[in-house]
Amino acid sequence: MPPTPRLGRLLAAPPLFWLWAFFAGPLIYLLALSFATKGPYGEVEWTLTIENYQRTLEWIFVTIFMHSYWLALLTTLLCLLISIALSWSIATLPRAYRSWTLVVITVPFLMNLITRIYALKSVVSYDGPAVAVGRILFGDGIDPLDLSQNQFLVLYGMVATYLPFMLFPIYVSFEKFDFQQIEAVYDLGGSPRRALLQVLLPQLRPAIASGIVMVFVPTLGEYVIPDLLGGAKVMLSGNLITEEFLKTRDWPFGAALATELIVFMSLVTWIFATWGARRGGQQ
Repeated sequence: MPPTPRLGRLLAAPPLFWLWAFFAGPLIYLLALSFATKGPYGEVEWTLTIENYQRTLEWIFVTIFMHSYWLALLTTLLCLLISIALSWSIATLPRAYRSWTLVVITVPFLMNLITRIYALKSVVSYDGPAVAVGRILFGDGIDPLDLSQNQFLVLYGMVATYLPFMLFPIYVSFEKFDFQQIEAVYDLGGSPRRALLQVLLPQLRPAIASGIVMVFVPTLGEYVIPDLLGGAKVMLSGNLITEEFLKTRDWPFGAALATELIVFMSLVTWIFATWGARRGGQQ
């Protein structure tokens, strides 16, 4: 007996309630909070104002957000280039070696994120091996803080953390890809550039779009990695929002910053989801 519309509505009620209670509800509250006012003791006063959004246009906050966008873009680009090269290499290995290669790549990511970041931090810490090697090569003039807390470490931590989110979708597409198409392009006199742009990338487009969304969006709001590997030298949008909520206790301003970030993330997700779903990516 086919399900009746009433039964379908009853079955849909629990997930819809969950969606509204734990996803849409907090977002609506965050949006409302962004128009509130901070009280003299850090409490929230429901005096509606747009001053919080006007403050986000101050140059110091614009600089932090632009730095966050640039770092997220660079992380995504590096993950994309590494994933394409690595996926291509793995997909052309004999089938007996592919599984072992994937296991070797996957095992480190079964460890907790904080544990992995602290492991990296211990390598470049004040008495870690990286500082010891640096002192041997460059003498006592080297500053351990320059090695243990810098923007390059933050970038490395970002790439090392989010690489699987780009790698696995692209690898799945490579595994389904017929490499005889590349040979056919060469047989017809085509160049490697044409094979890459007109044959390979159009078929990888949905996977690339998915990987970009899964890397760019979380790195844009990341605060744990910059906090642990960047110290006080690297302030990103995620760290700024965290500081406003937990230390400054200016919840309305933090909500305004978070709302703008969510809107930008939603726009990026929509753009790449649309690009990935284009007809050319499904050929």
